[in-house]
Amino acid sequence: MTQPADDHALDQRAGVSELRLAAGDPELVPQNEARHQDLPLDRNQAILQAAKQVGSILKKNEHPFALAGSVAVYAHGGIQNLQHDVDFCIRPDDAEAVAATLREAGLAVYTPPEDWLLKAHCLGQQVDLIFELAHEPVTSELLDRAQELSVDSVLMPVLSPTDLLRGLLAAFSEHHCDFGAVLPIARTLREKIDWNELRRDCGDAPMPAAFFFILERLEIISPVDPATDPATDPAAGPAKEEQR
Repeated sequence: MTQPADDHALDQRAGVSELRLAAGDPELVPQNEARHQDLPLDRNQAILQAAKQVGSILKKNEHPFALAGSVAVYAHGGIQNLQHDVDFCIRPDDAEAVAATLREAGLAVYTPPEDWLLKAHCLGQQVDLIFELAHEPVTSELLDRAQELSVDSVLMPVLSPTDLLRGLLAAFSEHHCDFGAVLPIARTLREKIDWNELRRDCGDAPMPAAFFFILERLEIISPVDPATDPATDPAAGPAKEEQR
């Protein structure tokens, strides 16, 4: 899961070895090396295994959470073309307890320089524990809207398609505006997304508005119906004339 100006600068070649333990140990720790014999050969399957492992741990300990990112898209019916990590949403107030739970389960948990997530390693895969989406704190309301879905046979809460895309649209900026990464998600989940809600929440911002325009031109979504658009509502005409 990427926020503006992040672009996952802390990749597995550099950065992970510079992270510090979430417990506050000031000593730098080396990158956690996976035991290759324990990992599936397929990278997508390895990411799914890590998602199931962490999701099961969080469920067992009754932590409120929701799966996010590319694995959540897959759970909603998207193609199995997973990105390089696993994303979970947790509330800011639960971050310390979640970190403690994962450490007790044998996972290494780290605090990166970014102040909106924690990072963990599970089965050789990076796991992001996000408590802020597009500069907005993860709330109980967001997690309550999550849907209980099967993730490769393991049930867990998954962010709704509308919330998944809202987070991606809200993260668009002049420095981070990768329409190409979000376009397949919008195309795959278009029938499950509340587009009216997204237009209302994000449509005034220039980058999301441009993305909606592209989706319309590609006939992935329908243009706004003038009959239901307040800006062109005939009933609003007299009021505008009176103001003049």
